[in-house]
Amino acid sequence: MELPASAYSVTLLISVLHVHVLVFFCASILCLQTADCLSMLGNGTDRLALLEFKAKIGNDPYGILSSWNDSVNFCKWQGVSCARKHQRVTSLNLQGLSLSGAISPSVGNLTFLRFLNLGANEFRGEIPQEIGRLFRLRHINLTDNALEGEIPINISYCSELKILHLSSNILVGKIPPELGSLKKLVSLALFKNNLMGEIPHSLGNLSSLQAVSLAYNKLKGNIPNELGRLTSLMFLLVTSNDLTGTVPSSIYNISSMTMLSFAVNQIKGSVPANIGLTLPNLQVFAYGLNQFHGTIPLSLANASQLEMFDISSNCFTGEVLTSFGDLKSLRLLNLGRNFLGNNTSQDLSFVTSLRNCSNLQKLHFDHNNLVGVLPNSIINISSLISLNLENNQISGRIPAEIGNLANFNALGMDQNLFSGSLPISLGKNQRMQMLYLNNNKLSGEIPASLGNISQLYHLVLATNKLEGNIPASIGNCTNLHFVDLAENKLTGTIPKQIIGLSSLSLVLDLSQNSLIGPIPQEVGKLKNIGTIDISGNKLYGEIPKEIGDCSSLEILNMQANFLQGPIPLSIASLRGLQSLDLSRNKLTGKLPKELEKLLFLQYLNLSFNNLSGEVPRTGIFNNLSAISLVGNNNLCGGTPQLKLPVCPGKQKKHRSPIVIILATTLSSVAFLVTVTFSSLFYCRKSRKSPPSTPPIVDRLPRISYKELLQATGGFSSENLIGQGSFGLVYRGSLDQQGYRLVAVKVLNLQQRQASKSFIAECKILRNLRHRNLVKVLTYCSSIDFKGNDFKALVFDFMANGSLEMWLHPRENNGNAQSRSSRSLNLLQRLQIAIDVASALHHLHDNCEVPIIHCDLKPSNILLDDDMTAHVGDFGLARLWSETQNSSSRGQTSSIGMKGTIGYMAPEYGVGNAATTSGDTYSFGIILLEMFTGKRPTDEVFTNGLSLHSFVKSKLPGRVNQVLDPILFTAGDMGTATNNTCENAEDEIQESIENLRVEGGNVEKCIVSVLKIGVSCAAELPEDRMKMRDATRKLNVIKDGFLRARNPRDQRRGN
Repeated sequence: MELPASAYSVTLLISVLHVHVLVFFCASILCLQTADCLSMLGNGTDRLALLEFKAKIGNDPYGILSSWNDSVNFCKWQGVSCARKHQRVTSLNLQGLSLSGAISPSVGNLTFLRFLNLGANEFRGEIPQEIGRLFRLRHINLTDNALEGEIPINISYCSELKILHLSSNILVGKIPPELGSLKKLVSLALFKNNLMGEIPHSLGNLSSLQAVSLAYNKLKGNIPNELGRLTSLMFLLVTSNDLTGTVPSSIYNISSMTMLSFAVNQIKGSVPANIGLTLPNLQVFAYGLNQFHGTIPLSLANASQLEMFDISSNCFTGEVLTSFGDLKSLRLLNLGRNFLGNNTSQDLSFVTSLRNCSNLQKLHFDHNNLVGVLPNSIINISSLISLNLENNQISGRIPAEIGNLANFNALGMDQNLFSGSLPISLGKNQRMQMLYLNNNKLSGEIPASLGNISQLYHLVLATNKLEGNIPASIGNCTNLHFVDLAENKLTGTIPKQIIGLSSLSLVLDLSQNSLIGPIPQEVGKLKNIGTIDISGNKLYGEIPKEIGDCSSLEILNMQANFLQGPIPLSIASLRGLQSLDLSRNKLTGKLPKELEKLLFLQYLNLSFNNLSGEVPRTGIFNNLSAISLVGNNNLCGGTPQLKLPVCPGKQKKHRSPIVIILATTLSSVAFLVTVTFSSLFYCRKSRKSPPSTPPIVDRLPRISYKELLQATGGFSSENLIGQGSFGLVYRGSLDQQGYRLVAVKVLNLQQRQASKSFIAECKILRNLRHRNLVKVLTYCSSIDFKGNDFKALVFDFMANGSLEMWLHPRENNGNAQSRSSRSLNLLQRLQIAIDVASALHHLHDNCEVPIIHCDLKPSNILLDDDMTAHVGDFGLARLWSETQNSSSRGQTSSIGMKGTIGYMAPEYGVGNAATTSGDTYSFGIILLEMFTGKRPTDEVFTNGLSLHSFVKSKLPGRVNQVLDPILFTAGDMGTATNNTCENAEDEIQESIENLRVEGGNVEKCIVSVLKIGVSCAAELPEDRMKMRDATRKLNVIKDGFLRARNPRDQRRGN
C-alpha cells in the first residue's frame, strides 16, 4: 500500500530525527569516554613525569621520594599537590630537602603545574628549556642550588608567571630581554650568579613588578631609564656589579620604593635634594662603594621609616645632619670613607641627636675629616653593637662609661687624637670582640679589667704612650687571635699567660717597648701563630728551643734586644718561615747550616751579633739581596760574593806521603761505607716521601698557602669545580694576577703517588708553551695552618669547563633531547679534536725529549672562553727517556697504572712501559666518543664488544647507526630536525641524505673522522696512526667540511 505523500514525508522526517538522536547520543557517549580517556591520559602523563623527575635525583638523604611509588596515588606523594577536579599536578614543592641531581626535562610535561619550588637543594646542570611549556605556571623558585648554563629564553612563554627566583646558582650569560614579556611578573630575583651584559631595557615593560634583585653578578652598563616606569616597584637591588653612569632621575619618583641598593658599583652623580619627599616609604638606602658626590640631603628626615643608610666609600662632603636623630627606626648609619666634616667643633654634634634612635646598632663615620671631642652622649645609644670612628681628628678623652654599652662587639677609635687613660669600664663588656685604640695619644696603664672581656678576638693598642706592665689577666681572654701592643712604653716581663695563649693564630706584636727578662718557654704553645714580633725591647737570655714548636710561624722578629747564646737548631723546623730577624743581639756560636733548608725563607737578618763558623752556600744564603750578616767578625766561607775569609779547615796544607796514603785509604773506606748506608737510607726514604720542594720548580713563580686560602675563599665548597687524578680543583681569584680567575689544583698528599704527580706535573709544564696546553701560572709547596704538607698548582681558569661536561652533562645522563640546550655541533667537535691532536703532536714530536701524557680523557681536556681546547692534568706524564730507562731496568712504571680504564692502552694493562702510541690510543677513543656520544665504558659494551669494534663494524656504510643524535640538533649540520629524537636513527639517516644532496662530501668527512679514531685506537701499537698524521688529516677533513657546507649556507642566506 502506498502512503500518501504527506504521510511519507512525516515518516521520513521521524526516521531522520531518530537517526539524528542516535548520532547525538553516540557522539555524547563517545565524547564522555574521550574526556575520561583524556583525563586518565593526563593523569598518567603526570605520574610518568614525576617518576622521570625522581629518576634524575642522585641523592635523597632524607628519603623524601621514597613515598613516590604505586602504593599510593601520585597526588599524595610528598611535595606533590593536585587539583581536586581533574587530579592533575598543580604544585611541586621540594624546598630545602638536600636533594641532588639534575632537574629532569620531564617537568615540562606537568602542564597544569602552577607552583614549582625546588629551592635550597643541590640541583646541578642546566634549567630545562621544557619549563617553557608550563603556560599555567605562576611561581618558580630554583634559588640556592648549583644550576649552570644560561637562563632559558623559553621561560618567557610562561605568561602567567608572577614569581621568578633563580638566585644563588652558577648561571651565566645575559639576562634574556624576552623576560620583558612576562606582564604579570611581580618578583624577579637573579642575585648571586655569574650573569653578564647589561640590564635589559625590556624589564621596564613589567608594570606589575614590585621586586627586582640582580645583585652579585657581573652586569655592566647603565641602569635603564625604563625602570623608572615601574610605578609599583618596592625593591631594587643591583649591589655588587660593574654598573656605571648615573641613577635615572625617574627612579627617585617611584613613591612605593622601600629598598634602593646600588652599592659596590661605579655609579656616579649626586642624590636629589628632595629624595625624602619623593621616596617617603624608603627603608633601605645603600649607595656604598661608588662614586657619588655632593651633600647629604636634608629632606631625608621625611623618610621616617628609614632603617639603613649607607653611603660609605664615596665622595660626599659637608656636614652630617643632626636630623638623623629624627629617624626613630634607624638601625645602621654608615658614613665612612667620605670627606664629611667642616673642620669645626660642631662636626660631631649629630652624635648627640642619635640618642633618640633607640634601634641604632651600627654607627660608622670612620675615615672622614671630622674634628672635635666625642660627646659623652654616645653612651646613651644603648642599642649600639658596632662603633667605628677611626681615622678622623677626634680629640679629648674616651668617655669613661663607654664600657656600659653592654651590646658592643666592635669598637674602632684608632688613628685619632684621643688622650688620657683607657677607661676601666671597658672590662664590663663581655661581648666585645674587636677593640682598636691604636695610633692615639693614650697614656697610663693597660687596665687589668680587659681580661674580663672573654669574647675578645682582636686587641690593638699600639702606637700610644701606655706604660707599666702588661696585665697577666689578658691571658684570660682565651679567644684572642690578634694582639698588638707595639710602640708604647710598657715595662716588666712578658707574661707567660699571654705568650702561652694557644688561641693566638695571627699576630703577637710587643715590639718597641721596654720589656725585660727572658723569653718564656711557653712561647712553644703558639702553634698556630703567624707572626711574632718582640723586637726593640730589653729582653735577655737565650732564645728558647720551644720556638721550634710554633709550626705555623711565618714572621719572627727578635732584633734589637740583648739575647745571648746560640741560634736554636729548632728554628730550622719552622718550614713555613718567610722572614727571620735576629739582628742586633749578642748571639754566639755557629750559624746553623740547617737554615738553608728553610725553602720559603725570603728575608734573613743576623747582623751585628757574635756568630762564628762557616756560612752555608745554598738556600737563602745564595741570595745576597735577602740576607744580612754584617757585624759578625768570626764568620767565614759562604758564597764568594760575601767576600768572607776562607774557613781555616778549607786551606791547603802540606802533609807527608804516609799521612796522605792513610788519609786516602781511610777516606776510600769511609766513602764506600757512606755510599752503602746512604743508598739504603735513600731507598727507604724515597719510598716514604719525596723532597718537600723539588728543584725542578725553581723556574716557576711561587705563591704562599695563605694567598691561596684567600683566593679560594678558604677552599670553600662553593669554589670546588672538579677533581683531578690526585686532588681537588678550586676556582679562585689572585690579586697578584690582577684579579685573574684561576684554577687551583690542590693535591691530596694522603693519596699514594700524589707527591710524584706534583713533581711530574711541574717537570713537564715548567717549559711547555703551546696554545692547546694548559699554562701553569704558579705553584705552592708549603705547609697549611695545621702544619701539614701542602702542595698546589695554579692554572688559567677555563670558563667552559671540560670536554666531559659537554659530551655527558650530568643533568641529562645522555638523553639527546635534554642535551640539545648544551651541546657541541659537528664543526666544534672537529675543531676540538684538531686542538687535542695538535697538543699531542707537539708533545710527541716537537719537544726536545718526547713527552707522554699517560692519562688523556675528556675530563682532562679543558675549554676556554672561545671553546679552544687545552690538554691538562699532567700528573701521570712521563718523559720518553724515563720510560726507556725504566724498561731497561725491567720496571713497568714508577707511577702505577698509566691512565684511566676505557682510555688506557691495552698494552699498559700487562705492564708495558708508557709510549707515545699509548697517548694515540687514548686520543682515538676520545675521538670516537666525541662523535658517537658513547663512553668507552658504556654498559652496552659487553661480551667482547667495545667502542672501537662497534664503530669499526659500522663503517663505512652504516654510519647512521653510530653517530650521536645530538649532532643533528646542535645547529651546524644544516637540517632542522625534531628534537624529540624518538626515532633517532631515522633522523640521522634523513640528515645524512640531506647532506649527500646538499654537500656531497660531508658524509665522507664524518666517515673519515671515524676512520681516524678507529686507526688511532687500534689494538696493536704498531698499527696506530702517528699524531702528526692524525693532525694533518683532521685539518684536511675540516677544510672539506667547510667547502661542503658553504653552498648550503649561501642558499639559506647565511
